[in-house]
Amino acid sequence: MDYETSANQPDSPSVGEHLPTIGLGVIGMGGFGLFAVQQFMQSGTSALPHVRLVAIAGSKREEALATAKRFGADHFDTLDELLNHPDINLIYIATPPFLHYEQAMRALDAGKHVICEKPLAMNPEQGQAMLDKAAEKGLLMVTNLMQRYNPMFERVKYLIDKKLLGEVLHGYFENYAGDEGLSPEHWFWDRTKSGGIFVEHGVHFFDMFAGWLGAGKVVAAQIAKRPHSADIEDQVNCTVEYGDAETGIKTVNFYHGFTQTGRMDRQEMRIVFERGDITLQEWVPTRLTMRAVVDEETTRELMTLFPGAQLNVTANIGRKDRLLRGRHKQFEAYQQIELRYGFGDDKLHLYSELLRLMFRDQISAVHYRDTHRKITNQNGLDSLRTAMEADMMARGILNE
Repeated sequence: MDYETSANQPDSPSVGEHLPTIGLGVIGMGGFGLFAVQQFMQSGTSALPHVRLVAIAGSKREEALATAKRFGADHFDTLDELLNHPDINLIYIATPPFLHYEQAMRALDAGKHVICEKPLAMNPEQGQAMLDKAAEKGLLMVTNLMQRYNPMFERVKYLIDKKLLGEVLHGYFENYAGDEGLSPEHWFWDRTKSGGIFVEHGVHFFDMFAGWLGAGKVVAAQIAKRPHSADIEDQVNCTVEYGDAETGIKTVNFYHGFTQTGRMDRQEMRIVFERGDITLQEWVPTRLTMRAVVDEETTRELMTLFPGAQLNVTANIGRKDRLLRGRHKQFEAYQQIELRYGFGDDKLHLYSELLRLMFRDQISAVHYRDTHRKITNQNGLDSLRTAMEADMMARGILNE
């Protein structure tokens, strides 16, 4: 486990023992903060106690006042009032990235567990200090990297780990993001407040691919500025290598462009294998398309892995043609297929469920210190390190 036992971190209670209500305090409450808190308040189950929103601080926005009224919570003007509240056990930070370090450190010093919006901090040095403080205090210091809770993530990981389509060879993630809600004065464009696109936004996808392929190393990166603007960096791209010479190096390209009208906002990621490829749609993937050559056993495993999928036969492979070759390897295939799989859920509905699952996982860890978590304190720091490598390389600060 990546945090230690303390007075705030009880041993696992016996069956039937009452677990106390978790008191939640929120720092910052914009539109997304409201969306997340609505999901957190639905995370209680028979196995976990109720969570109560105790107080909100640091925002006089309409959303903050409305949320406090909705949940019967206090609304404080200062962070000190929030951190000194005896009924608050857990702080959720939903402020811009440049505020995360100071606010989280103060919360940890006050003995509160912390869940923080991505990125963990503005740089790995701050992030390491936050994790060190959490370990010292026996507290959670978690970044909200909820992608690993997506059942699509788990299915892709199984596909990779079991090598159902052979070894992974290459991947990419392309984010054609809308910027209609980001005025030229928005903090997003100010790298002193956001950390830049790799740090502010890229951490989600660095963490996803690390979950699938292991730790990676940035080998190339670029940043493009908007024409006639000295300040707006609106496109970034980098290449990350996973694996090594013994296991096989896998390159993955990551592109983020905040350049689109909102109606054209879309995302796509692809992973190429020795015997096929998969393409996932949306930044929270809800749909998958696979193209592959397969034998009967693999087809059966794929249909088990992707229940209810639509399987289209592109071509039947005759007996005399079933021995195929690729990468100087020989394998047998009966069919060339296209498999389509999806949850049928709206992306926002799936996103809501992932927030609930993430929060439930962390709440469980507050009560049961040995709980296995899909996202741990370390994930936020690891993804931040990759993002910072890419950002520094793109700006010529980090070279081979």
